[in-house]
Amino acid sequence: MNIERLKRLARENLLIAVGMVVVVSGSLVLVRVLTEYLTPTQYGELALALTLVNLINQIVMCGLISGIGRFYSIAAEKKSLHSYLRSAYTLLNRAVLVVILIGLLCCAGLLVLKQSEWITLVLVSILFSIVSSYNSVYSDIQNAARHRGIVNLANGLDAIGKILLSIGVIYLAGASSTSVMLGYFVSALIVLSLNKFLLHFAIPATNDSPAVDSDNQAWLSQIWSYAWPFSTWGIFTWAQQASDRWALQIFANTDDVGVYSVLFQLGYVPVMMLSGLASGFLTPIFFQRAGDASDPTRNQNVHRVNWLISWTLLAFTLIAALVATVLHPWVFKIFVSASFRGYSYLLPWFVLAGGFFATGQMFALKLMSEVRSKHLLPVKISTAILGCALNILGAWVAGLVGIVVALVCFSSSYVIWTAWLARASITAAPVLEKGAA
Repeated sequence: MNIERLKRLARENLLIAVGMVVVVSGSLVLVRVLTEYLTPTQYGELALALTLVNLINQIVMCGLISGIGRFYSIAAEKKSLHSYLRSAYTLLNRAVLVVILIGLLCCAGLLVLKQSEWITLVLVSILFSIVSSYNSVYSDIQNAARHRGIVNLANGLDAIGKILLSIGVIYLAGASSTSVMLGYFVSALIVLSLNKFLLHFAIPATNDSPAVDSDNQAWLSQIWSYAWPFSTWGIFTWAQQASDRWALQIFANTDDVGVYSVLFQLGYVPVMMLSGLASGFLTPIFFQRAGDASDPTRNQNVHRVNWLISWTLLAFTLIAALVATVLHPWVFKIFVSASFRGYSYLLPWFVLAGGFFATGQMFALKLMSEVRSKHLLPVKISTAILGCALNILGAWVAGLVGIVVALVCFSSSYVIWTAWLARASITAAPVLEKGAA
């Protein structure tokens, strides 16, 4: 039995490693490709459009996706996957209606402001965000079921698809931020078709007992109870994540937005991707070990593992930042076109900020495994408000450099607070939040 378990873990670790290589490599190649075809201004326009996608993800979709992923292991234990999936799709479809409303309001606002040239980009961004949300749900369900190969296949296909389809649309329609976003949308649509096909065969939920209305209502209540805090703090976290680019747009120019986005993609995003893949591997394990979070012994076990991994990630962050201090000219020479290379000296600070935030997310995972999402509200909202204020002040005082300082300060405050919160929760009685029992 132990040998079989070791073999399974070895296969999972191999799949995680392959996924890391494909996704991170795809992200870096995408930056190289886009900086060759887009000017800093066009890259900046794309970054601003992606803040709309991030708005939809943070406020509308993120909580539902996390809630659906969190309750898979509980539904599997209770042999209630059919009702669980039915309720999950009901909530997701309702969220899509909200997203469509947001898109219509954005387009109406652009018409009022006489900025109609942005409407096409906004509409494509809305479509991309909807399809990406469905893909995230499918991936979270497959990941919770520990189907690593399927998750990595979908992620790898999306990484490659973004590159190839963005280039294809650029050749057909010309180089622009809208062309790139359309390539993203088509790639996500292809991955969605694959995800739907694979989910049907990988998780035969129809073999469970038929769903009944009372079960559906119970799952709706539980998932929503877990999800709504994400949407609450999502308003603030989106403001923090978007204010850097929009503050640069207001106090500097679109070129600086493009340069900042390239630095962010090369320094911050790879660290977050690597930690995200590790988190994707650990999350279903933590959730399975914690169960419904009513057993103190199981919670203590999760805490010990989480604490070790979090501090290891922090040490990796410091080492990666030192490496970036030495190698940043070569990184920009390889992955970025010449018009962006004068700012490579800022890269180590983005690596540091990304690592700090990723470590904070790992600490937060402990609380989520205990179904304590509401306990993250103060830290999420307070640090987001601080980050937003620092972004505005930094852009106003020092432009691009000021935004970099603000990003590091925000990430530092987040990791310190979440570490304290995770440590303090050891002595707290493990009580399942209302509605999640």
